[in-house]
Amino acid sequence: MSNEVALALNARIQQARMLCVISLVLLIAVCVAWESFLAPLRSGGSWMVLKVLPLLAILPSVLKGRRYTYQYSSMLILFYFTEGVMRLFDADALSRMCAGLEVFFSVVFFVAFLMFCLNTRVSHA
Repeated sequence: MSNEVALALNARIQQARMLCVISLVLLIAVCVAWESFLAPLRSGGSWMVLKVLPLLAILPSVLKGRRYTYQYSSMLILFYFTEGVMRLFDADALSRMCAGLEVFFSVVFFVAFLMFCLNTRVSHA
């Protein structure tokens, strides 16, 4: 592999990692704000804020760029996507906006994960 190809590949890997980290941090922020004070299920806050704990658990490994964490977090993120899609049908406009953001950030994370894994796979040729 030439040096230019290796540098371009490394740049794509770093971009994908940064996109994963940014979307994950923003997803955590949206979920905490949503369930704490923006539009909680119950007035005064909701225990649903605890849904960010799995995201907080994977954040350190995502920051370190551990491929295995990216692989299993791709399945974890689908729960947040599904919840966001279901809560898009909520009556409250602010809750619908938060659900839309949750869907958006989970899709961004998933696409960035795919970019990261495609560029870091081991060739068996």
